[in-house]
Amino acid sequence: MKLLTVSQYFESHRGGIEIVAGRLVHELARAGIDVTWLATDATPAPDFAAEPRLRARSLAATNIAERHVGLPYPILAPGSYRCIAREVAQTDVVLIHDALYLTSIAAYAAARWSSKPIVVIQHIGAVPFKNPILRRTMEMANRMVTRPILARADQTVFISESTARQFDGLRYRTRPEVIFNGVDIGTFAPPSGDDEIAAARRHFALPAGSAVALFVGRFVEKKGLAALERLSRARPDVMFAFAGWGVLDPRAWNLRNVRVFDTLAGASLAQLYRASDVLVLPSTGEGFPLVVQEALACGLRVICGMETAGADSGAAPFVTAVPIDPDDPERTAAAFGRALAQCLESPSERGRSMRAAMAASRYSWPRAAARYCELLARLQARAAAALPPVGHAPSLQKRG
Repeated sequence: MKLLTVSQYFESHRGGIEIVAGRLVHELARAGIDVTWLATDATPAPDFAAEPRLRARSLAATNIAERHVGLPYPILAPGSYRCIAREVAQTDVVLIHDALYLTSIAAYAAARWSSKPIVVIQHIGAVPFKNPILRRTMEMANRMVTRPILARADQTVFISESTARQFDGLRYRTRPEVIFNGVDIGTFAPPSGDDEIAAARRHFALPAGSAVALFVGRFVEKKGLAALERLSRARPDVMFAFAGWGVLDPRAWNLRNVRVFDTLAGASLAQLYRASDVLVLPSTGEGFPLVVQEALACGLRVICGMETAGADSGAAPFVTAVPIDPDDPERTAAAFGRALAQCLESPSERGRSMRAAMAASRYSWPRAAARYCELLARLQARAAAALPPVGHAPSLQKRG
């Protein structure tokens, strides 16, 4: 099988969607599929020279929206649309990460024209932007673009239960699937003991005698940075570690109890998880963030919004759900502060091992990849069965 997978960025962008896309292409290639990964050149493409089943192709685009307002929405150059059409014509199945991006829309249109099977993996639903213009634009775009694409795709996959619920009422071509993202359990694992925690804190220059609350993600509005600033000011006794990057840099708060780490990934990020006591994530509109799964795999307590906590009913008993008001960061910070106090008052070594064991059993990349392979094989077989017999002229009618 030849598979074309499409996302807005490559893994070097370090966002959750593209990290998932990167891991998935490796898992599918390991299963024997030839994968081409299309994404914009806003960040460097991966080097697949040593991996014969993997190929990366960059699309010319401008990333001005993210650089200036933190909105990750690259704008394709005109020639990129032709490139997408050529790549679609040469593949067997097209797999698209999130329906709303220009890369996704172009790949969907080209696949429909070429009668290629389409799988859409939908990671997020509506994003409740504070700016009413952005919020209204997002609502209209989901109604006019995302929902029709999800309904007409040959297979829709949601990465969380909460994202699937946001699209209730759609009439799908095929019953949608919920497939949770996997976690690299070999990398994201709990500390072996207090000595490893102490060594990790020394490595990151974090205080040995203070609680450490960790945030991982892009520094943008929907992640709840305004609430975390207020929480950091309200709890000077707690060290707040921020791993990520973005337009809302916590360094600008000038707080003694805030540390920022903007170059961590993989093993180095896992070490910071192990140095921390709790993950705090007051984000909205993003399904089931990968960082929650990584934190649980490392045994951390997790404090997040009620929407995120409900994204996986099986994980709900292992996280602390807090109501989030995107329009009232003071109120959100107060709610997170109460939950943080409760978590720090009752540390539990047994709880850490239970969270890690749950994540290891529930979020398996090989298991997730096996389900995707089944879906892709079924679509490829269905497309092959629909081909006209040899010697018969194909119909000129394209799919709608």
